[in-house]
Amino acid sequence: MQNDWIMGLLGGGLIGLAGAILLLVNGRVMGASGIIGGLVDGSGRHDWTERVAFLAGLALLPGLAALMTGGAATHLTENWITIAFAGLLVGVGTRLANGCTSGHGVCGISRLSPRGIVASITYIIAGAVTVLIFKHLLGAI
Repeated sequence: MQNDWIMGLLGGGLIGLAGAILLLVNGRVMGASGIIGGLVDGSGRHDWTERVAFLAGLALLPGLAALMTGGAATHLTENWITIAFAGLLVGVGTRLANGCTSGHGVCGISRLSPRGIVASITYIIAGAVTVLIFKHLLGAI
Protein backbone atom coordinates (compact mmCIF):
# COMPACT_ATOMS: atom_id res chain seq x y z
CA MET A 1 0.00 0.00 0.00
CA GLN A 2 1.36 3.43 -0.89
CA ASN A 3 2.46 5.75 1.91
CA ASP A 4 -0.15 8.36 0.88
CA TRP A 5 -2.94 5.85 1.37
CA ILE A 6 -1.61 4.74 4.74
CA MET A 7 -1.26 8.32 5.98
CA GLY A 8 -4.76 9.16 4.73
CA LEU A 9 -6.20 6.12 6.46
CA LEU A 10 -4.36 6.96 9.67
CA GLY A 11 -5.46 10.61 9.54
CA GLY A 12 -9.06 9.68 8.83
CA GLY A 13 -9.03 7.23 11.71
CA LEU A 14 -7.68 9.89 14.06
CA ILE A 15 -10.35 12.38 12.96
CA GLY A 16 -13.06 9.76 13.56
CA LEU A 17 -11.57 8.89 16.96
CA ALA A 18 -11.47 12.57 17.95
CA GLY A 19 -15.10 12.98 16.90
CA ALA A 20 -16.15 9.91 18.88
CA ILE A 21 -14.29 11.07 21.99
CA LEU A 22 -15.81 14.56 21.84
CA LEU A 23 -19.30 13.09 21.42
CA LEU A 24 -18.86 10.55 24.22
CA VAL A 25 -17.13 12.89 26.68
CA ASN A 26 -18.93 16.19 26.00
CA GLY A 27 -22.08 15.06 24.21
CA ARG A 28 -21.32 17.41 21.31
CA VAL A 29 -20.70 16.77 17.64
CA MET A 30 -17.24 17.72 16.38
CA GLY A 31 -17.88 20.36 13.76
CA ALA A 32 -15.02 22.78 13.16
CA SER A 33 -17.34 25.51 11.84
CA GLY A 34 -19.49 25.30 14.98
CA ILE A 35 -16.44 25.44 17.21
CA ILE A 36 -15.11 28.50 15.37
CA GLY A 37 -18.59 30.06 15.21
CA GLY A 38 -18.99 29.79 18.98
CA LEU A 39 -15.79 31.77 19.45
CA VAL A 40 -16.76 34.41 16.90
CA ASP A 41 -20.35 35.03 18.03
CA GLY A 42 -19.60 34.61 21.74
CA SER A 43 -21.96 31.67 22.30
CA GLY A 44 -18.97 29.46 23.20
CA ARG A 45 -17.62 31.74 25.89
CA HIS A 46 -18.14 29.15 28.64
CA ASP A 47 -15.79 26.62 27.00
CA TRP A 48 -13.50 28.90 25.01
CA THR A 49 -10.30 27.18 26.21
CA GLU A 50 -11.49 23.85 24.86
CA ARG A 51 -12.43 25.46 21.55
CA VAL A 52 -9.08 27.25 21.22
CA ALA A 53 -7.20 24.04 22.08
CA PHE A 54 -9.16 22.15 19.40
CA LEU A 55 -8.46 24.81 16.77
CA ALA A 56 -4.78 25.04 17.74
CA GLY A 57 -4.45 21.29 17.32
CA LEU A 58 -6.30 21.48 14.01
CA ALA A 59 -3.85 24.09 12.72
CA LEU A 60 -0.56 23.14 14.36
CA LEU A 61 -0.45 19.33 14.34
CA PRO A 62 -0.50 18.89 10.54
CA GLY A 63 2.39 21.35 10.31
CA LEU A 64 4.29 19.43 12.96
CA ALA A 65 3.62 16.14 11.16
CA ALA A 66 4.86 17.67 7.88
CA LEU A 67 8.06 18.79 9.57
CA MET A 68 8.63 15.36 11.11
CA THR A 69 8.03 13.48 7.85
CA GLY A 70 9.77 15.89 5.48
CA GLY A 71 6.60 17.48 4.18
CA ALA A 72 4.32 16.50 1.38
CA ALA A 73 3.93 17.66 -2.17
CA THR A 74 0.75 19.58 -2.81
CA HIS A 75 -0.97 20.68 -5.96
CA LEU A 76 -2.30 23.91 -4.49
CA THR A 77 -2.38 26.75 -6.94
CA GLU A 78 -0.15 29.74 -6.31
CA ASN A 79 -2.91 32.08 -7.45
CA TRP A 80 -3.92 33.85 -4.21
CA ILE A 81 -7.11 35.23 -5.73
CA THR A 82 -8.28 31.69 -6.47
CA ILE A 83 -7.35 30.57 -2.94
CA ALA A 84 -9.21 33.51 -1.35
CA PHE A 85 -12.27 32.95 -3.56
CA ALA A 86 -12.27 29.24 -2.71
CA GLY A 87 -12.08 30.05 1.00
CA LEU A 88 -15.02 32.44 0.70
CA LEU A 89 -17.05 29.79 -1.14
CA VAL A 90 -16.29 27.24 1.57
CA GLY A 91 -17.35 29.72 4.25
CA VAL A 92 -20.61 30.55 2.50
CA GLY A 93 -21.34 26.88 1.86
CA THR A 94 -20.67 26.06 5.49
CA ARG A 95 -23.16 28.71 6.63
CA LEU A 96 -25.79 27.56 4.10
CA ALA A 97 -25.44 23.92 5.18
CA ASN A 98 -25.43 24.74 8.91
CA GLY A 99 -22.16 22.89 9.30
CA CYS A 100 -18.99 21.65 7.71
CA THR A 101 -17.59 18.36 6.48
CA SER A 102 -16.31 17.39 9.92
CA GLY A 103 -19.75 17.85 11.48
CA HIS A 104 -21.90 16.48 8.67
CA GLY A 105 -19.45 14.12 6.99
CA VAL A 106 -17.55 12.54 9.85
CA CYS A 107 -20.03 12.81 12.70
CA GLY A 108 -23.32 13.03 10.79
CA ILE A 109 -22.79 10.02 8.56
CA SER A 110 -21.45 7.91 11.44
CA ARG A 111 -24.68 8.66 13.38
CA LEU A 112 -26.75 7.90 10.23
CA SER A 113 -28.11 11.45 10.29
CA PRO A 114 -30.18 12.05 7.12
CA ARG A 115 -29.21 15.74 7.23
CA GLY A 116 -25.52 14.83 7.49
CA ILE A 117 -25.75 12.32 4.65
CA VAL A 118 -27.55 14.74 2.32
CA ALA A 119 -25.14 17.57 3.19
CA SER A 120 -22.12 15.32 2.54
CA ILE A 121 -23.46 14.18 -0.83
CA THR A 122 -24.11 17.82 -1.71
CA TYR A 123 -20.52 18.75 -0.72
CA ILE A 124 -19.11 16.04 -2.96
CA ILE A 125 -21.24 17.04 -5.95
CA ALA A 126 -20.46 20.76 -5.45
CA GLY A 127 -16.74 19.96 -5.20
CA ALA A 128 -16.81 17.90 -8.39
CA VAL A 129 -18.68 20.63 -10.29
CA THR A 130 -16.27 23.27 -8.96
CA VAL A 131 -13.22 21.29 -10.11
CA LEU A 132 -14.85 20.72 -13.48
CA ILE A 133 -15.50 24.43 -13.94
CA PHE A 134 -12.35 25.95 -12.45
CA LYS A 135 -9.79 23.37 -13.53
CA HIS A 136 -11.04 21.92 -16.77
CA LEU A 137 -13.09 24.78 -18.24
CA LEU A 138 -11.38 27.91 -16.90
CA GLY A 139 -7.88 26.55 -16.20
CA ALA A 140 -7.74 28.55 -12.94
CA ILE A 141 -6.54 25.70 -10.78
